[in-house]
Amino acid sequence: MPGKDSPPQKKRKKKIMYPIIPFFILAALLEIAGCFTFWHWLRNGGSPAWCAIGLVALAGFAWVLTRAESDFAGRTYAAYGGIYIVSSLLWLWIVEGRRPDAWDLGGGLLCVVGAVLILVGPRN
Repeated sequence: MPGKDSPPQKKRKKKIMYPIIPFFILAALLEIAGCFTFWHWLRNGGSPAWCAIGLVALAGFAWVLTRAESDFAGRTYAAYGGIYIVSSLLWLWIVEGRRPDAWDLGGGLLCVVGAVLILVGPRN
């Protein structure tokens, strides 16, 4: 039992994950949509005008990701990667009409677990 002469214990600041998630979701939507416009142009024979939309979406992605609250860019990008992968699988299913298989779902789950560890893991 600590006595009154013991050094004060540091209170750990509780990390709150939810404010960063909406930024990640919006960033993923913009990044995937922006990249898809180029895919559509180059692989599906779409109009080059799609690239203008894609560039705006990709610039929006970069801006939104910088709004995510984090002390370090690298940690933000790493955690975002897990959300990006799951968002890509949702894009595959919703936009492209291809249902993710068990390997897609297992890999996506593994990535989300990794992203959560990066976001909420204890830091020195």
